[in-house]
Amino acid sequence: MENLEQTNQAFMINQLEEPKDIQDIIFNLMVNPNLAPINYFNDFSNQEELSNDGESDDSGIFVNDNGTLTTMTTHAYHHKLAEDPKLATEILISRAFRKMVCFGAKPQALSAFLYHIDIANPNGQLIASEAKKGIDLAAEKFGVKVADRKIRFDHFEESKHTAPTLIVTAIGTVSSKDDLLTHQFKSKGNNLFVIGKSHEDINASEYLQFYHRIKESSFPVFNLDVEAKLHDIMENLIKEQLISSASPVGRGGLFFSLLRAGMPSNLGFDITTDAEIRSDAFLFGESMGRLLVGVEDDKVVDFVDYMQTTDMPFFTLGHITKGEIRIDDESYGFIDKMNLVG
Repeated sequence: MENLEQTNQAFMINQLEEPKDIQDIIFNLMVNPNLAPINYFNDFSNQEELSNDGESDDSGIFVNDNGTLTTMTTHAYHHKLAEDPKLATEILISRAFRKMVCFGAKPQALSAFLYHIDIANPNGQLIASEAKKGIDLAAEKFGVKVADRKIRFDHFEESKHTAPTLIVTAIGTVSSKDDLLTHQFKSKGNNLFVIGKSHEDINASEYLQFYHRIKESSFPVFNLDVEAKLHDIMENLIKEQLISSASPVGRGGLFFSLLRAGMPSNLGFDITTDAEIRSDAFLFGESMGRLLVGVEDDKVVDFVDYMQTTDMPFFTLGHITKGEIRIDDESYGFIDKMNLVG
């Protein structure tokens, strides 16, 4: 399956000529509302910064009356859900929990809601059955419970031409405030690493859909075992206080994950792309299984020593700047001039 998946992805990206002007891609994607950091029911006021659903930059952590810390997040997915509901469900749940673990939370439970699906139809039954398999497998991998042990359905006759959508709500707990981490860059000069392997893959990305206007593509590169292993790695990195920030490489790819991490503190980044991977795939591809972490200078040796014990690929991406954005020694301006509000 993995080899076939890689072939499909290579075939898709090889159909496109690699753009030479990265700045043109950036400027075009800036107006994509799906990449806006502010999206509380499309209220684009400056009261509070939130991200699009599915890639929230807000921790969603609540302090309960008894002092315990709880986090909850809701994510939706419709891309090819009808085509491969099991895989789509595994991807959605992985996205829901990976952000959570980057904040130092431990996933505990999830619930699921299938929308725009006719359970009386054999095709609807197949989608539900395969989605359930995906839920059970992902729940087992991540060690979480499934609330009520059932999927809730919703279907309206008028929605029969609307793509089936799965909505997952994930719940986690935080043992101590000392374990809390955020996505945002902390200090100029801190080192940036990517944990996980980069792929020449732009499937199902905002870049492919918004810039190239290609709506149909395969799933992004994804491996459930890798996602589960990343949870363990992140838990140990936070426990040993080896990282200063963490976030999954999410919507918009590595470039927009870097922007979301830098904007709250007006800190930029100076990075080097992988010469073996197309620059557009490296910067804007949305393959799974990657985390972006910040590491202070005096923690780099310990961080590298630990990562070498995990057998998980990782690489030095660059460092945090005072505000300038640099890619492969070329300046792309300053982060306080960037405008991601669509």
